[in-house]
Amino acid sequence: MPTSESKIWNLLTVVAGMLLALAFAPFNYSYFTLISLLVLFLSWDKTSPRKALLRGYLFGLGLFGLGVSWVYVSVHDYGGASESIALIITLVFVAVWSVFPALAGYVTCKVIPANLQIERFAVMPIIWVLVEFLRGEYVLNGFPWLQVSYSQLDTPLSGFIPVFGGYAVGFFISSTAIALILIVKIKQFRLTGMITILCLWILGSLLQGNQWTTIIGNPIKITLIQGNVAQDQKWRPENRDKIITSYLSMTNQHWNSDVIIWPETAIPAFLDQVQNDLLKPLAKKAIRNKSDVIVSLPFRAPKSKSYNNAVLVLGQHPGMYRKVHLLPFGEYLPFQPLSGYLLDQLKIMPIGSFTPGDLNQPLLQAAGYRFSTSICYEDVFSKLVIKDLPEAAFLVNVTNDGWFGNSIEPYQHMQLARMRALESGRYLLRATNTGMTGIVAPDGKIIEQAPLFKKTTLTSEIFPMGDMTPYATMGDFPVIVFLILLLASVFLWSRLKSDQTV
Repeated sequence: MPTSESKIWNLLTVVAGMLLALAFAPFNYSYFTLISLLVLFLSWDKTSPRKALLRGYLFGLGLFGLGVSWVYVSVHDYGGASESIALIITLVFVAVWSVFPALAGYVTCKVIPANLQIERFAVMPIIWVLVEFLRGEYVLNGFPWLQVSYSQLDTPLSGFIPVFGGYAVGFFISSTAIALILIVKIKQFRLTGMITILCLWILGSLLQGNQWTTIIGNPIKITLIQGNVAQDQKWRPENRDKIITSYLSMTNQHWNSDVIIWPETAIPAFLDQVQNDLLKPLAKKAIRNKSDVIVSLPFRAPKSKSYNNAVLVLGQHPGMYRKVHLLPFGEYLPFQPLSGYLLDQLKIMPIGSFTPGDLNQPLLQAAGYRFSTSICYEDVFSKLVIKDLPEAAFLVNVTNDGWFGNSIEPYQHMQLARMRALESGRYLLRATNTGMTGIVAPDGKIIEQAPLFKKTTLTSEIFPMGDMTPYATMGDFPVIVFLILLLASVFLWSRLKSDQTV
Protein backbone atom coordinates (compact mmCIF):
# COMPACT_ATOMS: atom_id res chain seq x y z
CA MET A 1 0.00 0.00 0.00
CA PRO A 2 1.30 3.48 -0.85
CA THR A 3 2.26 5.57 2.16
CA SER A 4 0.67 8.95 2.80
CA GLU A 5 3.91 10.57 1.65
CA SER A 6 3.81 8.64 -1.62
CA LYS A 7 0.20 9.67 -2.19
CA ILE A 8 1.13 13.31 -1.67
CA TRP A 9 3.99 13.06 -4.17
CA ASN A 10 1.71 11.34 -6.68
CA LEU A 11 -0.79 14.18 -6.39
CA LEU A 12 1.94 16.82 -6.59
CA THR A 13 3.30 15.37 -9.84
CA VAL A 14 -0.13 15.60 -11.49
CA VAL A 15 -0.41 19.23 -10.38
CA ALA A 16 3.17 19.90 -11.55
CA GLY A 17 2.31 18.53 -14.99
CA MET A 18 -0.67 20.86 -15.22
CA LEU A 19 1.53 23.77 -14.13
CA LEU A 20 3.91 23.00 -16.98
CA ALA A 21 1.02 23.13 -19.47
CA LEU A 22 0.28 26.65 -18.18
CA ALA A 23 3.83 27.70 -19.05
CA PHE A 24 2.93 27.51 -22.75
CA ALA A 25 0.70 29.71 -24.90
CA PRO A 26 -1.90 31.06 -24.47
CA PHE A 27 -1.24 31.19 -20.71
CA ASN A 28 2.48 31.98 -21.00
CA TYR A 29 3.45 31.58 -17.35
CA SER A 30 6.99 30.80 -18.47
CA TYR A 31 8.50 30.42 -15.00
CA PHE A 32 6.00 27.72 -14.06
CA THR A 33 8.39 25.47 -15.97
CA LEU A 34 10.93 25.80 -13.17
CA ILE A 35 8.40 25.02 -10.44
CA SER A 36 7.01 22.08 -12.40
CA LEU A 37 10.37 20.45 -13.13
CA LEU A 38 11.59 21.12 -9.61
CA VAL A 39 8.64 19.18 -8.15
CA LEU A 40 9.03 16.35 -10.66
CA PHE A 41 12.77 15.98 -10.09
CA LEU A 42 12.33 16.05 -6.31
CA SER A 43 9.74 13.27 -6.63
CA TRP A 44 12.44 11.10 -8.23
CA ASP A 45 14.96 11.69 -5.43
CA LYS A 46 15.80 8.56 -3.44
CA THR A 47 12.91 6.63 -4.92
CA SER A 48 12.68 3.35 -6.83
CA PRO A 49 12.47 3.09 -10.64
CA ARG A 50 8.93 1.79 -10.30
CA LYS A 51 7.75 4.81 -8.29
CA ALA A 52 9.58 7.18 -10.62
CA LEU A 53 7.82 5.53 -13.55
CA LEU A 54 4.43 6.10 -11.90
CA ARG A 55 5.18 9.69 -10.93
CA GLY A 56 6.51 10.50 -14.38
CA TYR A 57 3.36 9.05 -15.89
CA LEU A 58 1.10 11.03 -13.56
CA PHE A 59 3.08 14.15 -14.47
CA GLY A 60 2.48 13.36 -18.14
CA LEU A 61 -1.26 12.96 -17.54
CA GLY A 62 -1.37 16.42 -16.01
CA LEU A 63 0.76 17.97 -18.76
CA PHE A 64 -0.87 16.40 -21.80
CA GLY A 65 -4.34 16.14 -20.27
CA LEU A 66 -4.50 19.93 -20.13
CA GLY A 67 -1.99 20.78 -22.85
CA VAL A 68 -3.49 18.76 -25.72
CA SER A 69 -7.14 18.94 -24.74
CA TRP A 70 -7.72 20.34 -28.24
CA VAL A 71 -7.67 16.79 -29.61
CA TYR A 72 -11.22 16.40 -28.32
CA VAL A 73 -12.33 19.55 -30.17
CA SER A 74 -10.83 18.31 -33.43
CA VAL A 75 -12.23 14.79 -33.24
CA HIS A 76 -15.68 15.71 -31.92
CA ASP A 77 -16.46 19.13 -33.40
CA TYR A 78 -14.90 18.62 -36.82
CA GLY A 79 -14.28 14.89 -37.10
CA GLY A 80 -17.87 13.90 -36.52
CA ALA A 81 -17.18 11.51 -33.63
CA SER A 82 -19.61 11.12 -30.79
CA GLU A 83 -18.75 12.59 -27.38
CA SER A 84 -17.79 9.20 -25.99
CA ILE A 85 -15.62 8.21 -28.95
CA ALA A 86 -13.92 11.63 -28.99
CA LEU A 87 -13.23 11.34 -25.28
CA ILE A 88 -11.74 7.85 -25.68
CA ILE A 89 -9.49 8.96 -28.53
CA THR A 90 -8.32 11.99 -26.53
CA LEU A 91 -7.60 9.86 -23.47
CA VAL A 92 -5.62 7.38 -25.56
CA PHE A 93 -3.65 10.24 -27.11
CA VAL A 94 -2.84 11.65 -23.66
CA ALA A 95 -2.01 8.21 -22.30
CA VAL A 96 0.46 7.48 -25.11
CA TRP A 97 2.46 10.72 -24.79
CA SER A 98 2.47 10.46 -20.99
CA VAL A 99 4.75 7.45 -21.40
CA PHE A 100 7.69 9.75 -22.13
CA PRO A 101 7.94 11.57 -18.76
CA ALA A 102 7.45 8.13 -17.20
CA LEU A 103 10.33 6.78 -19.29
CA ALA A 104 12.56 9.65 -18.17
CA GLY A 105 11.81 8.92 -14.52
CA TYR A 106 12.33 5.18 -14.85
CA VAL A 107 15.63 5.45 -16.72
CA THR A 108 16.94 8.06 -14.28
CA CYS A 109 16.30 5.89 -11.24
CA LYS A 110 17.38 2.70 -12.99
CA VAL A 111 20.81 3.88 -14.11
CA ILE A 112 21.75 5.77 -10.90
CA PRO A 113 21.26 4.12 -7.48
CA ALA A 114 19.16 5.97 -4.90
CA ASN A 115 22.10 6.36 -2.53
CA LEU A 116 24.03 8.45 -5.11
CA GLN A 117 21.88 11.55 -4.71
CA ILE A 118 24.13 14.07 -6.47
CA GLU A 119 24.71 11.80 -9.46
CA ARG A 120 20.99 11.11 -9.77
CA PHE A 121 20.20 14.83 -9.75
CA ALA A 122 22.98 15.36 -12.31
CA VAL A 123 21.46 12.98 -14.88
CA MET A 124 17.86 14.17 -14.53
CA PRO A 125 18.17 17.13 -16.95
CA ILE A 126 20.20 15.03 -19.39
CA ILE A 127 17.74 12.15 -19.55
CA TRP A 128 14.77 14.52 -19.62
CA VAL A 129 16.07 16.25 -22.76
CA LEU A 130 17.14 13.03 -24.48
CA VAL A 131 13.63 11.62 -23.98
CA GLU A 132 12.15 14.87 -25.33
CA PHE A 133 14.45 14.50 -28.35
CA LEU A 134 13.18 10.96 -28.92
CA ARG A 135 9.56 12.11 -28.69
CA GLY A 136 10.08 15.21 -30.79
CA GLU A 137 12.00 13.71 -33.66
CA TYR A 138 11.19 10.03 -34.09
CA VAL A 139 8.10 8.56 -32.42
CA LEU A 140 5.05 8.66 -34.73
CA ASN A 141 6.91 10.96 -37.11
CA GLY A 142 7.77 13.30 -34.22
CA PHE A 143 5.64 15.25 -31.74
CA PRO A 144 7.58 18.17 -30.23
CA TRP A 145 4.49 19.75 -28.70
CA LEU A 146 4.96 20.98 -25.09
CA GLN A 147 8.72 20.57 -25.04
CA VAL A 148 10.01 22.76 -22.23
CA SER A 149 12.24 24.95 -24.42
CA TYR A 150 9.20 26.48 -26.17
CA SER A 151 8.01 27.88 -22.84
CA GLN A 152 11.22 29.96 -22.64
CA LEU A 153 10.86 32.05 -25.80
CA ASP A 154 10.27 35.18 -23.73
CA THR A 155 12.85 34.56 -20.98
CA PRO A 156 16.61 35.27 -20.97
CA LEU A 157 17.31 31.64 -21.89
CA SER A 158 15.94 32.33 -25.38
CA GLY A 159 19.29 33.98 -26.12
CA PHE A 160 20.78 30.50 -26.44
CA ILE A 161 18.31 29.35 -29.12
CA PRO A 162 20.12 30.80 -32.18
CA VAL A 163 23.38 29.43 -30.77
CA PHE A 164 22.59 25.92 -29.55
CA GLY A 165 18.91 25.33 -30.36
CA GLY A 166 15.87 24.26 -28.39
CA TYR A 167 17.22 21.06 -26.85
CA ALA A 168 20.09 23.00 -25.28
CA VAL A 169 17.59 25.45 -23.79
CA GLY A 170 15.59 22.48 -22.51
CA PHE A 171 18.77 21.26 -20.78
CA PHE A 172 19.48 24.72 -19.35
CA ILE A 173 16.00 25.22 -17.88
CA SER A 174 16.07 21.67 -16.45
CA SER A 175 19.54 22.30 -15.01
CA THR A 176 18.24 25.51 -13.43
CA ALA A 177 15.57 23.48 -11.65
CA ILE A 178 18.26 21.10 -10.38
CA ALA A 179 20.43 24.03 -9.28
CA LEU A 180 17.51 25.38 -7.23
CA ILE A 181 17.13 21.97 -5.61
CA LEU A 182 20.84 21.91 -4.73
CA ILE A 183 20.67 25.39 -3.21
CA VAL A 184 17.80 24.43 -0.92
CA LYS A 185 18.53 20.78 -0.24
CA ILE A 186 22.30 20.18 -0.22
CA LYS A 187 24.39 22.67 1.72
CA GLN A 188 27.78 21.88 0.18
CA PHE A 189 26.43 22.51 -3.33
CA ARG A 190 24.67 25.82 -2.66
CA LEU A 191 27.47 27.89 -4.19
CA THR A 192 27.62 25.59 -7.23
CA GLY A 193 23.88 25.94 -7.70
CA MET A 194 23.95 29.73 -7.45
CA ILE A 195 26.88 30.04 -9.87
CA THR A 196 25.11 27.75 -12.36
CA ILE A 197 21.94 29.85 -12.32
CA LEU A 198 23.78 33.17 -12.58
CA CYS A 199 25.98 32.00 -15.46
CA LEU A 200 23.11 30.54 -17.49
CA TRP A 201 20.66 33.38 -17.08
CA ILE A 202 23.12 36.27 -17.37
CA LEU A 203 24.80 34.79 -20.44
CA GLY A 204 21.41 34.05 -22.00
CA SER A 205 20.34 37.64 -21.38
CA LEU A 206 23.53 38.98 -22.98
CA LEU A 207 23.04 36.76 -26.03
CA GLN A 208 19.49 38.04 -26.56
CA GLY A 209 20.77 41.26 -28.08
CA ASN A 210 23.12 39.60 -30.54
CA GLN A 211 22.38 39.86 -34.29
CA TRP A 212 23.43 36.63 -35.98
CA THR A 213 22.10 37.39 -39.48
CA THR A 214 22.19 40.44 -41.75
CA ILE A 215 19.82 42.26 -44.08
CA ILE A 216 20.69 41.54 -47.71
CA GLY A 217 18.19 43.65 -49.64
CA ASN A 218 15.45 46.24 -49.73
CA PRO A 219 12.23 45.78 -47.74
CA ILE A 220 9.61 43.44 -49.17
CA LYS A 221 5.94 44.33 -48.86
CA ILE A 222 3.92 41.31 -47.76
CA THR A 223 0.17 40.69 -47.55
CA LEU A 224 -1.13 37.65 -45.68
CA ILE A 225 -4.75 36.63 -46.31
CA GLN A 226 -6.87 35.01 -43.61
CA GLY A 227 -10.03 33.71 -45.25
CA ASN A 228 -11.74 32.48 -42.06
CA VAL A 229 -13.58 29.69 -43.86
CA ALA A 230 -15.37 27.38 -41.42
CA GLN A 231 -13.84 23.91 -41.52
CA ASP A 232 -17.20 22.18 -41.82
CA GLN A 233 -18.04 24.36 -44.87
CA LYS A 234 -14.71 24.37 -46.65
CA TRP A 235 -14.95 21.21 -48.72
CA ARG A 236 -18.62 21.36 -49.68
CA PRO A 237 -18.77 21.58 -53.50
CA GLU A 238 -21.46 24.23 -53.44
CA ASN A 239 -19.14 26.56 -51.47
CA ARG A 240 -16.07 26.29 -53.69
CA ASP A 241 -16.78 29.21 -56.03
CA LYS A 242 -17.78 31.46 -53.15
CA ILE A 243 -14.55 30.70 -51.26
CA ILE A 244 -12.34 31.28 -54.30
CA THR A 245 -14.16 34.52 -55.15
CA SER A 246 -13.53 35.74 -51.58
CA TYR A 247 -9.79 35.10 -51.81
CA LEU A 248 -9.59 36.73 -55.24
CA SER A 249 -11.43 39.79 -53.96
CA MET A 250 -9.01 40.24 -51.05
CA THR A 251 -6.05 39.64 -53.36
CA ASN A 252 -7.21 42.25 -55.86
CA GLN A 253 -7.04 44.88 -53.12
CA HIS A 254 -3.33 44.26 -52.54
CA TRP A 255 -1.60 44.18 -55.92
CA ASN A 256 0.77 46.84 -54.57
CA SER A 257 2.33 44.15 -52.37
CA ASP A 258 5.39 42.25 -53.55
CA VAL A 259 4.13 38.96 -52.14
CA ILE A 260 0.56 37.84 -51.36
CA ILE A 261 0.11 34.60 -49.39
CA TRP A 262 -3.01 32.44 -49.08
CA PRO A 263 -3.31 29.85 -46.26
CA GLU A 264 -3.09 26.06 -46.43
CA THR A 265 -5.51 24.48 -48.95
CA ALA A 266 -7.21 27.85 -49.38
CA ILE A 267 -8.35 26.48 -52.74
CA PRO A 268 -10.71 23.58 -51.94
CA ALA A 269 -10.05 21.71 -55.18
CA PHE A 270 -7.33 19.73 -56.92
CA LEU A 271 -4.88 21.69 -59.05
CA ASP A 272 -6.09 20.15 -62.30
CA GLN A 273 -9.66 21.24 -61.51
CA VAL A 274 -8.74 24.94 -61.29
CA GLN A 275 -5.66 25.16 -63.49
CA ASN A 276 -7.29 26.93 -66.45
CA ASP A 277 -10.09 28.93 -64.84
CA LEU A 278 -8.26 30.17 -61.74
CA LEU A 279 -4.51 29.62 -61.61
CA LYS A 280 -3.48 30.71 -65.11
CA PRO A 281 -5.43 34.00 -65.00
CA LEU A 282 -4.19 34.67 -61.46
CA ALA A 283 -0.59 34.05 -62.53
CA LYS A 284 -0.93 36.47 -65.46
CA LYS A 285 -2.35 39.13 -63.20
CA ALA A 286 0.49 38.62 -60.71
CA ILE A 287 3.09 39.06 -63.47
CA ARG A 288 1.30 42.13 -64.78
CA ASN A 289 1.38 43.70 -61.30
CA LYS A 290 4.99 42.60 -60.63
CA SER A 291 3.83 40.59 -57.67
CA ASP A 292 3.98 36.95 -56.57
CA VAL A 293 1.01 35.05 -55.19
CA ILE A 294 1.62 32.00 -53.01
CA VAL A 295 -1.38 29.66 -52.90
CA SER A 296 -2.01 26.20 -51.47
CA LEU A 297 -4.15 23.30 -52.68
CA PRO A 298 -4.00 19.51 -53.09
CA PHE A 299 -2.19 18.18 -56.15
CA ARG A 300 -2.71 14.81 -57.80
CA ALA A 301 -0.41 13.42 -60.44
CA PRO A 302 -2.00 12.27 -63.71
CA LYS A 303 -3.12 8.62 -63.70
CA SER A 304 -2.17 8.25 -60.04
CA LYS A 305 -4.22 7.60 -56.91
CA SER A 306 -1.70 9.43 -54.72
CA TYR A 307 -1.78 13.14 -54.07
CA ASN A 308 0.21 15.84 -52.33
CA ASN A 309 -0.51 18.76 -50.06
CA ALA A 310 1.11 21.51 -52.14
CA VAL A 311 2.11 25.17 -52.28
CA LEU A 312 2.36 27.04 -55.60
CA VAL A 313 4.07 30.30 -56.49
CA LEU A 314 2.26 32.19 -59.25
CA GLY A 315 4.30 35.01 -60.75
CA GLN A 316 7.75 35.71 -62.17
CA HIS A 317 9.26 32.43 -60.94
CA PRO A 318 6.51 29.78 -60.76
CA GLY A 319 7.14 26.67 -58.71
CA MET A 320 5.60 23.99 -56.53
CA TYR A 321 6.44 22.61 -53.09
CA ARG A 322 4.99 19.27 -51.97
CA LYS A 323 4.63 18.70 -48.24
CA VAL A 324 7.36 16.44 -46.84
CA HIS A 325 6.44 15.78 -43.20
CA LEU A 326 2.93 14.34 -43.16
CA LEU A 327 0.62 14.42 -40.16
CA PRO A 328 -0.08 10.92 -38.80
CA PHE A 329 -3.81 10.16 -38.45
CA GLY A 330 -4.49 13.32 -40.46
CA GLU A 331 -2.76 12.97 -43.83
CA TYR A 332 -1.81 9.32 -43.58
CA LEU A 333 -2.54 6.33 -41.35
CA PRO A 334 0.34 4.59 -39.56
CA PHE A 335 -0.03 1.00 -38.36
CA GLN A 336 -2.06 -0.05 -41.38
CA PRO A 337 -4.30 -1.98 -41.85
CA LEU A 338 -5.27 -2.03 -38.15
CA SER A 339 -5.65 1.74 -37.76
CA GLY A 340 -7.77 2.01 -40.91
CA TYR A 341 -10.05 -0.77 -39.76
CA LEU A 342 -10.55 0.81 -36.33
CA LEU A 343 -11.36 4.23 -37.78
CA ASP A 344 -13.82 2.65 -40.21
CA GLN A 345 -15.58 0.99 -37.29
CA LEU A 346 -15.73 4.28 -35.38
CA LYS A 347 -17.28 5.97 -38.43
CA ILE A 348 -15.50 9.29 -38.02
CA MET A 349 -13.92 11.46 -40.70
CA PRO A 350 -11.94 9.68 -43.43
CA ILE A 351 -8.18 10.16 -43.17
CA GLY A 352 -6.21 11.43 -46.15
CA SER A 353 -3.75 9.22 -48.01
CA PHE A 354 -1.27 11.88 -49.01
CA THR A 355 2.15 11.10 -50.42
CA PRO A 356 5.16 12.98 -49.01
CA GLY A 357 7.21 15.16 -51.32
CA ASP A 358 10.94 14.82 -51.81
CA LEU A 359 13.06 16.12 -48.93
CA ASN A 360 15.41 18.03 -51.24
CA GLN A 361 13.00 20.00 -53.42
CA PRO A 362 14.28 23.21 -55.03
CA LEU A 363 13.44 26.27 -52.97
CA LEU A 364 10.54 28.40 -54.15
CA GLN A 365 11.15 32.03 -55.05
CA ALA A 366 9.16 35.23 -54.51
CA ALA A 367 10.05 38.94 -54.70
CA GLY A 368 13.39 37.92 -56.15
CA TYR A 369 14.44 35.78 -53.17
CA ARG A 370 14.32 32.09 -52.36
CA PHE A 371 12.38 31.12 -49.25
CA SER A 372 11.83 28.08 -47.04
CA THR A 373 8.32 26.61 -47.31
CA SER A 374 6.42 24.64 -44.67
CA ILE A 375 2.83 23.44 -44.63
CA CYS A 376 0.84 23.10 -41.42
CA TYR A 377 2.80 21.45 -38.61
CA GLU A 378 5.99 21.17 -40.66
CA ASP A 379 6.88 24.46 -38.97
CA VAL A 380 7.47 22.65 -35.67
CA PHE A 381 10.52 20.78 -37.02
CA SER A 382 13.82 22.66 -36.97
CA LYS A 383 15.59 20.35 -39.38
CA LEU A 384 13.12 21.13 -42.19
CA VAL A 385 14.02 24.82 -41.98
CA ILE A 386 17.77 24.82 -41.42
CA LYS A 387 18.34 22.50 -44.39
CA ASP A 388 17.16 25.42 -46.59
CA LEU A 389 19.73 27.85 -45.19
CA PRO A 390 21.55 30.03 -46.02
CA GLU A 391 19.81 30.14 -49.45
CA ALA A 392 16.39 30.96 -47.97
CA ALA A 393 16.03 34.69 -47.24
CA PHE A 394 12.78 34.28 -45.29
CA LEU A 395 10.36 31.57 -44.12
CA VAL A 396 6.79 30.96 -45.28
CA ASN A 397 4.32 28.75 -43.44
CA VAL A 398 0.76 28.11 -44.58
CA THR A 399 -1.51 26.53 -42.02
CA ASN A 400 -5.12 25.60 -41.34
CA ASP A 401 -5.81 25.38 -37.61
CA GLY A 402 -9.54 25.52 -38.28
CA TRP A 403 -9.67 21.86 -37.21
CA PHE A 404 -9.16 22.94 -33.60
CA GLY A 405 -11.78 25.65 -33.23
CA ASN A 406 -11.49 28.10 -30.37
CA SER A 407 -9.08 25.93 -28.38
CA ILE A 408 -5.53 26.55 -27.14
CA GLU A 409 -3.98 24.76 -30.13
CA PRO A 410 -3.63 27.78 -32.49
CA TYR A 411 -1.77 29.68 -29.75
CA GLN A 412 0.55 26.76 -29.09
CA HIS A 413 1.18 26.31 -32.82
CA MET A 414 2.21 29.95 -33.23
CA GLN A 415 4.54 29.58 -30.25
CA LEU A 416 6.20 26.58 -31.88
CA ALA A 417 6.53 28.47 -35.16
CA ARG A 418 8.22 31.43 -33.45
CA MET A 419 11.14 29.17 -32.57
CA ARG A 420 11.91 28.64 -36.28
CA ALA A 421 12.35 32.38 -36.86
CA LEU A 422 14.67 32.71 -33.87
CA GLU A 423 16.72 29.62 -34.75
CA SER A 424 17.24 30.72 -38.34
CA GLY A 425 17.48 34.49 -37.90
CA ARG A 426 14.81 34.94 -40.59
CA TYR A 427 11.41 36.59 -40.80
CA LEU A 428 8.56 34.08 -40.69
CA LEU A 429 5.41 34.77 -42.72
CA ARG A 430 2.53 32.68 -41.46
CA ALA A 431 -0.79 32.65 -43.34
CA THR A 432 -3.58 30.69 -41.67
CA ASN A 433 -7.22 30.01 -42.49
CA THR A 434 -8.82 31.01 -39.18
CA GLY A 435 -5.78 32.29 -37.21
CA MET A 436 -3.21 32.89 -36.01
CA THR A 437 -1.92 34.68 -39.10
CA GLY A 438 1.18 36.70 -38.30
CA ILE A 439 4.69 37.90 -39.04
CA VAL A 440 7.53 36.90 -36.72
CA ALA A 441 10.81 38.82 -36.64
CA PRO A 442 14.24 37.14 -36.64
CA ASP A 443 14.38 37.57 -32.85
CA GLY A 444 11.27 35.41 -32.44
CA LYS A 445 8.96 38.30 -31.54
CA ILE A 446 5.55 38.65 -33.22
CA ILE A 447 5.46 42.01 -34.98
CA GLU A 448 2.06 41.68 -36.68
CA GLN A 449 -0.81 39.31 -35.88
CA ALA A 450 -4.41 38.97 -37.05
CA PRO A 451 -7.16 38.02 -34.58
CA LEU A 452 -8.71 34.57 -34.56
CA PHE A 453 -11.88 33.89 -36.58
CA LYS A 454 -11.88 37.07 -38.59
CA LYS A 455 -11.81 37.42 -42.36
CA THR A 456 -8.97 39.86 -42.83
CA THR A 457 -5.66 40.72 -44.45
CA LEU A 458 -2.39 41.65 -42.81
CA THR A 459 0.12 43.84 -44.66
CA SER A 460 3.61 44.74 -43.51
CA GLU A 461 7.23 44.92 -44.61
CA ILE A 462 10.03 42.47 -43.96
CA PHE A 463 13.69 42.31 -44.93
CA PRO A 464 15.42 39.45 -46.74
CA MET A 465 18.09 38.01 -44.44
CA GLY A 466 21.42 36.34 -45.12
CA ASP A 467 24.17 34.56 -43.16
CA MET A 468 23.70 31.74 -40.67
CA THR A 469 23.09 31.49 -36.95
CA PRO A 470 25.46 29.07 -35.14
CA TYR A 471 22.53 26.70 -34.60
CA ALA A 472 21.59 26.72 -38.29
CA THR A 473 25.18 25.76 -39.08
CA MET A 474 25.45 22.94 -36.53
CA GLY A 475 21.90 21.67 -35.97
CA ASP A 476 20.98 19.51 -32.98
CA PHE A 477 23.71 16.89 -33.47
CA PRO A 478 26.47 18.47 -31.31
CA VAL A 479 24.13 19.09 -28.36
CA ILE A 480 22.65 15.59 -28.44
CA VAL A 481 26.11 13.98 -28.71
CA PHE A 482 27.33 16.14 -25.82
CA LEU A 483 24.39 15.07 -23.64
CA ILE A 484 24.95 11.39 -24.46
CA LEU A 485 28.65 11.67 -23.59
CA LEU A 486 27.81 13.58 -20.41
CA LEU A 487 25.31 10.91 -19.41
CA ALA A 488 27.88 8.18 -20.07
CA SER A 489 30.45 10.02 -17.96
CA VAL A 490 28.11 10.44 -14.97
CA PHE A 491 27.01 6.81 -15.31
CA LEU A 492 30.60 5.52 -15.32
CA TRP A 493 31.48 7.76 -12.39
CA SER A 494 28.51 6.44 -10.42
CA ARG A 495 29.54 2.84 -11.13
CA LEU A 496 33.08 3.59 -9.99
CA LYS A 497 31.79 5.31 -6.86
CA SER A 498 29.47 2.40 -6.08
CA ASP A 499 32.32 -0.10 -6.44
CA GLN A 500 34.50 1.92 -4.07
CA THR A 501 31.82 1.90 -1.36
CA VAL A 502 31.31 -1.85 -1.51
